[in-house]
Amino acid sequence: MRLALDGESPLLRLTSHLALKLPHFLRALSTRNYRIYFIGQCVSLLGNWMTGTAAVWLVYRLSASPFDVGLIYFANQIPVLFLAPFAGVWIDRVDGLKVVGWTQVLGMAQSAALAVFAFSGHMTVPALFWLTLWQGFINAVDFPARQTLTFQLAGERSLLDNVIALNSVTFNLARLIGPAIAGFIIAAWGPAVCFTIDAASYLAVLVSLVMVRLNPRAKRTSVPHPLADLREGLNYAWTHPAIRRVLTLVPVIALFGFAHSILAPVFARDIYFGDARMLGFLLSATGVGSLAAGVLLGIRKSGNGLDRLIVWGTRIAGVGLLGIAATPLFGAALPAFAAAGMGAALVMVGANTLLQTMVRDEARGRVMSLFTMGQGFFPVGSLLVGAAAEGIGPRWAIAGCGVACVASGAVFSRVPVSGEAH
Repeated sequence: MRLALDGESPLLRLTSHLALKLPHFLRALSTRNYRIYFIGQCVSLLGNWMTGTAAVWLVYRLSASPFDVGLIYFANQIPVLFLAPFAGVWIDRVDGLKVVGWTQVLGMAQSAALAVFAFSGHMTVPALFWLTLWQGFINAVDFPARQTLTFQLAGERSLLDNVIALNSVTFNLARLIGPAIAGFIIAAWGPAVCFTIDAASYLAVLVSLVMVRLNPRAKRTSVPHPLADLREGLNYAWTHPAIRRVLTLVPVIALFGFAHSILAPVFARDIYFGDARMLGFLLSATGVGSLAAGVLLGIRKSGNGLDRLIVWGTRIAGVGLLGIAATPLFGAALPAFAAAGMGAALVMVGANTLLQTMVRDEARGRVMSLFTMGQGFFPVGSLLVGAAAEGIGPRWAIAGCGVACVASGAVFSRVPVSGEAH
């Protein structure tokens, strides 16, 4: 997927000129490779969020079942839970840039297939499940590969925390804008148009990957059997207390900290009696909070105190979820959704930054795949939250998740997490 291109586009020359005058928060854009990657991601992630919004609205329109909404989230992430550690072993042995390139090609094909089914009128809940599961298998490889690529794109360790923060800002800015745009498009033309736009948006990131030129990673002196390699990575993570404690918090937040996103279609239609546009507003409010978390992490001058920010993230997420459960008003729900999004993002982005700064480069793929595996508990949480919402009601289900987030932060705060693992 990597080709040498002579010259640069006018857009790239413009951003290169602007990079000379960047504020501290945008300092990672001073590096050519990350600047190119950043531009491609801004376009592609917007399409991804439009597809995510269209998919959950479509499944709820087809079945009117909160459990089916959770099932779609489950399909999108469950392969990550089981396959990410094995993908990490492979990624530590190959060119991560090529891996990410091929995952984007497969992702484009999946979005195109969604569009074909939706336009033809043959979309059903099982068809949407299997197509989403396809994307889940792609994610199992793509997510840890991107985490490994992050360090290479930064170019130097001093920019690593800013690269991670800007990745979060990009992701959440797309989360802010994408669902809102998708809501209006779905209301006007239907979800198939969102799927089509997403398929086209992959071209931007593919072009950026072609233009990126990275130095090859240092080759490992010995490459053991893959299972031995996996065991070595697990042992490395488990025997370093700081890494172990971060990796044990991530799955708890993945299980309970995103209940607001899972149940957003239920609240939009059944609690606040709205349509796809209201769903877009709720998800965009989540994006506002997550974006604020990324900006907060990006403007920090030092990596010290990240563990305290992570603890505050669990508290903010918990309070936001409890606020969603308590308020009967749509207007009051928006800041609660924003708080829940901000808290969850502080935990996940903060954990990502801590791990990236602590881990040895030769074990980066395997450790970051364990981080991805922890995030892979999100689909289990999707099923649990969906089932709880059907059994005890969405308000009680989301309140229970809020209590779990606050409790996890209380446990995590008892042991400080800092330092570098060797």
